[in-house]
Order: sequence, then structure tokens, then C-alpha cells
Amino acid sequence: MRQILVNRFGGPEVLELDKAPDLVPGPGQVVVGISAADIIFLDTLLRSGAGKDYFPLRPPYVPGHGGAGLVTAVGDGVDPAWTGRRVAVGTSGGGYAEQVAVAVEELTPIPDGLGLAEAAALLHDGPTAVNITDAAEIKEGARVLVTAAAGGTGLLVVQLARAAGARVIAAARGARKLELAREVGAEEAFDYTEAGWIDRVRAATGGDGVDVVLDGAGGPLGGEAFEAVAHGGRFVSYGTSSGFAQVDPDTARQRGIRTISLMDLNGSAAGKTEELVGRALALAADGRLRPVIGQTFPLEQAADAHAAITARDALGKTLLLL
Repeated sequence: MRQILVNRFGGPEVLELDKAPDLVPGPGQVVVGISAADIIFLDTLLRSGAGKDYFPLRPPYVPGHGGAGLVTAVGDGVDPAWTGRRVAVGTSGGGYAEQVAVAVEELTPIPDGLGLAEAAALLHDGPTAVNITDAAEIKEGARVLVTAAAGGTGLLVVQLARAAGARVIAAARGARKLELAREVGAEEAFDYTEAGWIDRVRAATGGDGVDVVLDGAGGPLGGEAFEAVAHGGRFVSYGTSSGFAQVDPDTARQRGIRTISLMDLNGSAAGKTEELVGRALALAADGRLRPVIGQTFPLEQAADAHAAITARDALGKTLLLL
């Protein structure tokens, strides 16, 4: 089978096409032939060598954390009826490959009416978006600001907030991304690279600010977005592409703002991954959630995919098609 190998840490160019023996499932395992591999921002960070204190990853390794495809073989103790089924599967690594071997319990069947690429696009961003909007407790008529609104997760969050009855304001970089956020349901959209964008957000709410911020940007932009939260509102920050949003806890307390961090979100999702994936896939199959696949690349162009993400050129979700 073909796979992508990282032989050394570095830029996108270190992603190299490699060949390996076909996989054989062990007891309780299945082999999934991957049709679409998911790419998440964490993949680009790990490839660069970042996060060594948290992820004990050393080259050579196969990057990636799952995708969607068909079960091609089953091991001892696994119901043969799994063979040929369409599934989404998350992995701890090794996702940029034509095959992955996983425990059968880690499979999520893909509902009828949902394509393999769409399922792969929802594998990580879907449960993240569902968990975020659950934690935010969005009510009918709430004013919600979504930052990094044109990313894979951001576009899903915009849709889920709108479905909950919120008035959604999107923040992103550039005209193309702002228009995409409007297409999926944002009423207003502002470029957060322009000076005074927070003032425009406040003006769009009559000067009070928003009830909820769903921050997919993190870093300094996340800190700016916090200033848009109205007294007694909620600030949910899950973005880390520029580091964690810096929020002063004393200021949050004084303004009665409840803050929910990425660590809080991870804690609430613990043990519920398959459930959240299933909910996201079901919402998409029912037409209530639409993943936006902005660009796809063949497996051998994984370096180009990473370069697009790193340059912030990617719209929506980026996938590898095998």
C-alpha cells in the first residue's frame, strides 16, 4: 500500500510518498481501505516538530488521524458482516495511508445518503463543532460571534449556532472567507485583519456586544474577540493556531463572563467521541449540517495540502483523496 512518511521534522516538503506491506487485521481488528483522509491543523504542527513536550512523536512516522472508506478485511472475533461497510474511523496516527487497521469498536458507520468525502470532513471537525455548541448553550435569539469562521470547524459552528436560532456574526480573513461564512448562515461578517473590527461587531449588536463568542482563532485575535462579549455572556475558545487566547480571569469575573477553554471542551468530550461523531454524521445525512470541502489533494500531494493550510489559503476543509 501507499502511505506518506515523515522522515524528519520540517516544512511541508518532508512529507514523502512511501510504500509499505498491506495490513492484516489482528484479533478484534478490521482493515479499512481509506478513500478520503482527514487533515487537521495539528498534523501540520506535529510535522514541523512543535508540541514535543505533549506528543512523544519521533520520525519516521506516518501522519494523519483518520478518514473514511470501506472495511476490506476483519480479524478473529469480528463479525464478517462488517466487510464492505462504509465507515469513518479515527486513529492515533497513520491516517495518510491507503489502509489503516483499528479495533472494530472504533468504527462509526456512515449513514446512507452521506458521501465518504463528506464523512471524512466531519470526522474531527463535526464532533468538535457539536461539542462546542453544546457547551455554549446557545438560545433562540442569542447574538453569537464566531472567529475563524471559514475554517472546517468554524463553518460547522456557524451552521449549528444558526440552527439553534442564533443571530450569527462571523469573523475571518479576506473577502472569500467572509462570503463563505455568509453562505452558510452568518448574518454579518467582518475581516479581523482590519483595524476596528471589534467596534463593528459591537455596532452590529446595538453596542451591547454578543451573548456568546465561539473563538476558533485563539492567540491575540481570541483576546480581541473576548472584548466583544456582553456582560454576563460566554466565551468559548477552542482555536490554537496562534496559541491560546489570553483572557484575564479577574476581568471575566467582573463582567460576569463564563469562560470555557479547550481543556474544558476536551474534558466534556472524554469518552464520547464515537457518540459525537455519530451525531455529526446523522445531522449531515439529514441535511441539517453541510461540511464545506474547500480543496482536495491526491495522496502524493500531501505536501501541497499542508502548505495551503500553513499559508492560511485553505477554505473550509482540506482532504487527501486516495
